[in-house]
Amino acid sequence: MSFDTRAMIGAIDEHSHGLAAVAAGHLDVPIEHCPGWSMADLLRHLVEVHRFWSVIAEEGLTEPPQLEPVAPEAGESLIEQFLQGARRLTSVLASADQRRAVWTWAPGQRDVAFITRHQVQEIAVHHWDGAHAVGVDIEFDPALASDAVDEFLTFSMSSDFYPADPPQPPIGGALALVCTDAERSWTLSDGATPGTVASRDGFDEGAAQLRATSSQLLLWLYSRTEIEADDRSLSLARRLRALTFTD
Repeated sequence: MSFDTRAMIGAIDEHSHGLAAVAAGHLDVPIEHCPGWSMADLLRHLVEVHRFWSVIAEEGLTEPPQLEPVAPEAGESLIEQFLQGARRLTSVLASADQRRAVWTWAPGQRDVAFITRHQVQEIAVHHWDGAHAVGVDIEFDPALASDAVDEFLTFSMSSDFYPADPPQPPIGGALALVCTDAERSWTLSDGATPGTVASRDGFDEGAAQLRATSSQLLLWLYSRTEIEADDRSLSLARRLRALTFTD
């Protein structure tokens, strides 16, 4: 199943409302995987994120804007402020030319389409953060999650195109990530530059494997959860995750 622009924008809207729902009455709850943050801090972060990317996409900026911080609303009004920002972002992205050249932090893709695609995983993972904080389990749509895994492996790993500095230890073998709920898999191995990762679609039967749902693989890449596997696979997985740029 393809995950097109309309589906991406719909996912941003869905997960924004999902986060707002779990945040209601829980603004003081700590967010486990964002050390030092409460639910309110998470919402304030996303208010700024949504505003930042809305401005870039709407104005076609080719340099990052220097924006004054938004004054956060107090108490439950913060939730509506967050939703207003999410609505603005989805409206801007829905009307924008996805091919329009704009600034992004990804050297390999600087257009509105990158913003749209990345903001899906931004809000989805933070929705999970908020839900987890209040004891609610959520699963991502397999098309959403597998596309987010693919995007993560493309832009958030040390690569020949964008190597980590300083260099990290190599993976030292081939590790396959296999979605059990979608027909997607990737094989990760050492790139040509020391301390980088080469990624290709598909997997060899002889490669070490992490097999899990698309949601579990995405959350594992973001260091939110762990996946059970044999010792060989886990050893390679630890080195692979050390080569990621996103926590």
